Amino acid sequence: MSEDRTTSRRKRNIKCLAYIVAGVIAQTIIILLFVMLVMRIRNPKVRLGGVTVENLNLNSSSSSPSFSMNLNAQVTVKNTNFGHFKFQNSTLTISYRGTPVGEATIVKARARARSTKKLNVTVSVSSDKMSRNSALSSDVGSGTINLSSHAKLDGKIHLFKVFKKKKSAEMNCTMEVTTSSKQIQNLMCQ
Repeated sequence: MSEDRTTSRRKRNIKCLAYIVAGVIAQTIIILLFVMLVMRIRNPKVRLGGVTVENLNLNSSSSSPSFSMNLNAQVTVKNTNFGHFKFQNSTLTISYRGTPVGEATIVKARARARSTKKLNVTVSVSSDKMSRNSALSSDVGSGTINLSSHAKLDGKIHLFKVFKKKKSAEMNCTMEVTTSSKQIQNLMCQ
């Protein structure tokens, strides 16, 4: 009888040990999945959602061609992380053929976890700051002005109010202003 007790006790101890090992393996798998899926921090994406043109003024004279307008832009910050993205003030720059023609401030804000923050920005754009550009006369005459925009948002991703990781979101967009209809066409962002 004592042999039966020791073998049954041994079997019980082996079963208990097997359950403990299975529990540790299950917890390890859950922790690994959590780290791989939730704790992976990606760069947020910033884009121009929509742009409207106001107060468009054109001077198509061949001696001094120029343009000026106000662009009302919706800037979207898409945060796909499980923590919020808090970013500082930034500058949105509008350029014509590589030359800056307008700037606006994107005010500091916070994009909540796994959501998109929408900000409205108005940019005064004017070619007065440019030196003479031979292409400006033909662009104004053709009725299409090609513009590009750039912005970089620097900030931190806050996970569970414990982890903080510096990340930045960068935007490069191109668009065409059609002067006859005062509309933006072919808005493409990277």
